[in-house]
Amino acid sequence: MQLPVKNLEAQEVGTIELDDSIFGVEVRPDILQRVVVWQLAKRRAGTHKVKTRGEVNRSGSKIYRQKGTGRARHGSRRVNLFRGGGVAFGPVVRSHAIDLPKKVRALGLKCALSAKAKEGKLVIVDALRLDEPKTKRVVAALERLGIRSALMIGGKEIDRNFALGARNLPGVDVLPVQGANVYDILRRETLVLTPEAVRGLTERLA
Repeated sequence: MQLPVKNLEAQEVGTIELDDSIFGVEVRPDILQRVVVWQLAKRRAGTHKVKTRGEVNRSGSKIYRQKGTGRARHGSRRVNLFRGGGVAFGPVVRSHAIDLPKKVRALGLKCALSAKAKEGKLVIVDALRLDEPKTKRVVAALERLGIRSALMIGGKEIDRNFALGARNLPGVDVLPVQGANVYDILRRETLVLTPEAVRGLTERLA
């Protein structure tokens, strides 16, 4: 698969050959769903916690005598039936992470890249670089390229001026090539790669 390479002025400056085993595989929604669930589960903090009846600070003595009152039997104010009592079967601190084989994760990334390529939402830009950190320069470049929502992936290091210029734009994310992931690719309309990013992804997934 061959795509044109453009600069930030939206001018074609060359072409690039994309590996069909990475950018042209069959798109499997089931694999994409598994990888996204794995990603979102792994990022959850899992710090939710409530107090059980053994942790609330209330008296544990018997409230009133067992028989003769005409009321229900109760032995403690800590139980979940009373206001201020503990919670039964509430959330506890835990990890939400699940396991996913490396081959499935790699296939998910290939499917995400291939989906953007098939939809015509993959743009190759020669470099993500600016002379000064100006947001209006990034906005102008995106308008020239016809992009509204994008994940922009550069090389191993992102140009500081470009990162500063794009960081407060809604709907635009900038990542180094090692940070490329399925969730961020799918949540943005367009995927923008540099030739260095293409080489990095090819080496990573080959």
